[in-house]
Amino acid sequence: MASRPRTPSWLRNFAAQPLRALLDRRRSEPQTFQLAFDREIYLVNLRRNRRARRYTLRIHSGTREVILTMPTRGSVREAKAFAQKHGGWIAARLRRLPAAAPFADGAMVPLRGVEHRVMHRPGRRGTVWTETGAGGEPLICVAGDAPHIERRIGDFLRREAHRDLSVASHNAAEAIGVSVKRISIRDQSSRWGSCSTTGVLSYSWRLILAPPFVLNYLAVHEVAHLVEMNHSPRFWRLVHRMCPDADRAKTWLDSHGADLHRYGLSDESTGPQIA
Repeated sequence: MASRPRTPSWLRNFAAQPLRALLDRRRSEPQTFQLAFDREIYLVNLRRNRRARRYTLRIHSGTREVILTMPTRGSVREAKAFAQKHGGWIAARLRRLPAAAPFADGAMVPLRGVEHRVMHRPGRRGTVWTETGAGGEPLICVAGDAPHIERRIGDFLRREAHRDLSVASHNAAEAIGVSVKRISIRDQSSRWGSCSTTGVLSYSWRLILAPPFVLNYLAVHEVAHLVEMNHSPRFWRLVHRMCPDADRAKTWLDSHGADLHRYGLSDESTGPQIA
């Protein structure tokens, strides 16, 4: 059999040049840029996507990030022009997002759907605990130095979420005769929970901020996926049989779910600054 003729080296180099130039350009291009619009400054994050056919903008509701997706062969110059053209859309969307609610002394946090006031107790031992204050006000108390308040409350809420979701998930699994391999708590922005084919359930820690019937519904929802890995009529019949409050919980999430993403965000993450 005759061997295939080798491609001349000059032709190989010529064919590889556009790709090499593209890779070099990617290494040197910025990952973010500042957009000035209407006397405000917005930080825009650049993302390349090989499947993208055009420039697109989206606002990450959890982190307030402005994300501009660009095609593989798009240019930063064109991306900046696209963002500038849609500066009004960026400003309007950010203004509609709920205000950030940092974990700080005096802040209100809806633990299990009940508003609690954060109370710094620098002279006390321990980390974070709940108690009832004067007049019956629910409190989340934080010991230690002020710079540690945010982290300690965040850790406390994640522990509480893991505990409640573990109980709810295992109860649901026992009711339908399946087993949960592991439960993971994350800060998911696009979904409240997920279920893998290996039996690992992942949940957003922010569910601990919602009323218990909402958290219980999400646990039932994900455990039901261990039986039906879809959203078929059979899946929903199982969910409603195990959780009579399913429709009520879905309505609550549609109305209030986005608001949960503002808790624990710092004021600096809300985007605009005066130019």
